[in-house]
Amino acid sequence: MHALSFGTWWIHVASVFEWLLAMVLIAQRGSRGSQMSMIWLSAAMIPALISAMAACTWHLYDNAESLRWLVTLQASTTLLGNVTLAIAAWNLQRDAPVDMKVKG
Repeated sequence: MHALSFGTWWIHVASVFEWLLAMVLIAQRGSRGSQMSMIWLSAAMIPALISAMAACTWHLYDNAESLRWLVTLQASTTLLGNVTLAIAAWNLQRDAPVDMKVKG
């Protein structure tokens, strides 16, 4: 746990909880309004959450060489998360009312 300062730990942990809360709130809003695209957005956020948890876990154990595979897991889930969030954003745009669509 000595690899990061208290302030950096605070930001890491707070960000993970904030992301988790956002996922829950987005899913709830999607459920209330029967908006499947919102529910899919919440699900698309899961890989990024896994990525953040992998990074925190690796730092928790002082960047132990035996846990180096967590770096690969983090990189992979970051890539996957970026792709799933891009697809979810496209899905939201596709399902948006005509007057709210971005014109380009």
